[in-house]
Amino acid sequence: MRSKAQNLPHAVLFACNLNQVRSPMAAGLMSYLFGNRVYVESVGVCKGVIDPLAVEVMKEIGIDISHHAGKSFDDLTDTNFAVVISLTPEAHARALELVRTMAVDADFWPTTDPTLVEGSREQRLAAYRALREELLKRLTGRFSPGLGASSEHP
Repeated sequence: MRSKAQNLPHAVLFACNLNQVRSPMAAGLMSYLFGNRVYVESVGVCKGVIDPLAVEVMKEIGIDISHHAGKSFDDLTDTNFAVVISLTPEAHARALELVRTMAVDADFWPTTDPTLVEGSREQRLAAYRALREELLKRLTGRFSPGLGASSEHP
């Protein structure tokens, strides 16, 4: 049986609807956990602008995604990914179109959309933090964390 370290892919693409919350957060976490051992990119079905609350909750754990520029599947110039991880049903449909003739793992991780949460600023931030923790748990469950990554937070 192969270890998780042996299953570390050379390149991972994260996909969601607008490339403004879920996929940039997942990409930021993956990049932090594995550094330059894995090429990481994120896209959306459509491209949006990075969400300030996503930036804020990632910054809380030392990850800066403020430089993220939205990108869509149509903007991809390289499709040499070993794994495509979709975070929404719409993105998964596009991912399956992208990889249908390629030997690529296409995982679907249904995730909640924190932008749909209404309430106080703190209630909304709590939804983004919950997404961050959900993504971190899935990433460390699917792949072996890199050196220097804490067991609780990056």
